[in-house]
Amino acid sequence: MGAAAHIHSAEDARRLARRRLPWMIFDYIDGSAGAETGADRNRAAMNALTLRPRILRNVSNRSLGTRLFGEETARPFGIAPMGMCNLSGPGADLMLARLAARHKIPHGVSTVASTPMEQIIEVAEGHAWFQLYFSGDGTGTFKLVERAKAAGYKTLVLTVDVPEVGRRPRELRHGFKMPFKIGPRQFIDFALHPRWSLTSLAAGKPQMANFEMPGYEFDRTESRAKADWDTLARLRDAWPGNLVVKGVLDVEDSVALRDAGVDAIQVSSHGARQLESAPAPIEMLPLIREAVGDTFPLFYDSGLRSGEDALKALMAGADFVFFGRILQFAIAAAGEPGLTRLWDVLSDEMSIAMAQIGVDRIPTHPRN
Repeated sequence: MGAAAHIHSAEDARRLARRRLPWMIFDYIDGSAGAETGADRNRAAMNALTLRPRILRNVSNRSLGTRLFGEETARPFGIAPMGMCNLSGPGADLMLARLAARHKIPHGVSTVASTPMEQIIEVAEGHAWFQLYFSGDGTGTFKLVERAKAAGYKTLVLTVDVPEVGRRPRELRHGFKMPFKIGPRQFIDFALHPRWSLTSLAAGKPQMANFEMPGYEFDRTESRAKADWDTLARLRDAWPGNLVVKGVLDVEDSVALRDAGVDAIQVSSHGARQLESAPAPIEMLPLIREAVGDTFPLFYDSGLRSGEDALKALMAGADFVFFGRILQFAIAAAGEPGLTRLWDVLSDEMSIAMAQIGVDRIPTHPRN
């Protein structure tokens, strides 16, 4: 029996990944800011949210399809942008891209992806969004915007909740750095996890592929604090496609973003990886929905661990949601078969929950 067959939930994938990954890599993927109370608060808020069971409704013909920026998708959930995914397993970026192509859902391609943005969008058959960090004085940032445009990206996701990189003690204790560096401590860690180490060694050290261009060297610790509303206006003028702003947790900011001409807002706490004391995004979601109105596109990520979680977010006001680190856990646990298996689990969880609450289609506004 392959490892993928042992994945019956996201927690199964996490448990298997914890066994197989070096401690440094697992804690980079799994860790949150500070003492990680923000992650606990996110989970508690999601657990406290309930769905209303309804009976005697014909829900025998259910569909998980929806529409996103005018196009059909096979699922109401996609792949959140995640940096250095190939650390979870060689070729992880392209595994995610193939998943996106099969289900016609967006693959969020991180600024710090391990694979060039051009290759990912090709393998994803166009179903890829480019996630952008503003850093330094913005010179390199706008070079990436032009590169994404030339590669054929139609949607740009500006992440705004990292003016400075949050302190994640689990990372710091292991000496995790980008670009990736190996010292004595890391060597011992890798030696104790030979399966990961040998396959990763054979594939070559993961790189931040989107920075291999003249005149731009990425420093993960470089301040991103210079970005302001004028920066957003410049980006809106420079980008002809869909512009999504990700990392929003404030009602006033949400209204201002809508009025500034962005095409969608993504409610997110960056998986509780930045500000430990940030509010739980699932609690802010209905407040932001009420403020921006029923027709404005509103997306959600952070702390989703099941298809039922995703359905809760959709019922609370999101039009579309994104899964993140649990997909990397599935890859670490069992490679591409593990990713496929977890995706099927998430789909089944959502479909069954839909039947239990008496709906056969993804809910749209207004919710009831």
